[in-house]
Amino acid sequence: MNNDLDILLAPPPARRWTGARVTGALLLLLIAAFALLGPWLIGVDPAHQTLSRFLEPPSLAHPLGLDHLGRSMLARLADASRLSLSMAALSVLSAAIPGTLLGLLAAWHGGWPERVLTAVADAVLALPGLLLVLLLAAFAPGHFWPLYVGISLALWVEYFRVVRAAASILLASPQVEASQLLGFGSLYVVRRHLLPELLPRLLTLMRFGYAGAVLAMAALGFIGVGLQPPTAELGVMMIELLPYYSEAPWLIASPMLILFFTLLGMLLLGGERKP
Repeated sequence: MNNDLDILLAPPPARRWTGARVTGALLLLLIAAFALLGPWLIGVDPAHQTLSRFLEPPSLAHPLGLDHLGRSMLARLADASRLSLSMAALSVLSAAIPGTLLGLLAAWHGGWPERVLTAVADAVLALPGLLLVLLLAAFAPGHFWPLYVGISLALWVEYFRVVRAAASILLASPQVEASQLLGFGSLYVVRRHLLPELLPRLLTLMRFGYAGAVLAMAALGFIGVGLQPPTAELGVMMIELLPYYSEAPWLIASPMLILFFTLLGMLLLGGERKP
């Protein structure tokens, strides 16, 4: 009897990471280190202009060259990476935490709380996420908060729907029923049974949500709806440097490569794990 209960109450077995997942994690760590430590290690003001050194090619002093205003591309790229990636992380966390909690609440209680929350989620889902961001950005163009709030509001629905559907099934499982019969409280059930099963799904959603948030902010900056120059942001940098792509292609390639390797790291990190 005790062995059967141990099997029912046991969490799912741990899994080993593949080489692709390790590569993705290392790639993201390198980009995060560049974004966080780059401005401090480089020690160059990203806004400092030297107009006489217009589109200067890469050199030992400036490994990525100087842009159209004589500003250090390496310093601006580090500053832009920190801003864009931190805003995307903040937006994803602000969507994942309330979305997960509301999904658990709806699945646990059911009834009218679930119906009300599902109706709100369906209403938000009916409005395209990019349109929601554009509507908020129209009230305060060039500011940070419309991007943050809009992306968070567009993303939380995914966490709510996935968590509600999965938790509804898990709450009816033999493992949870055995824990409740033995007198364990709701916190134990969530920590021991729900979170181990939900965490892989949540991490997958967060990876794709993070990639989508980075692309959304870069796209909004590229079309001039997000942050505005002279702010160092990946999308803003691309729109600033686009007219000079034929003269200095390495300049516009730099923010594009940061985006590419960030998304590549996310895709590799989301690969299958070996049991």
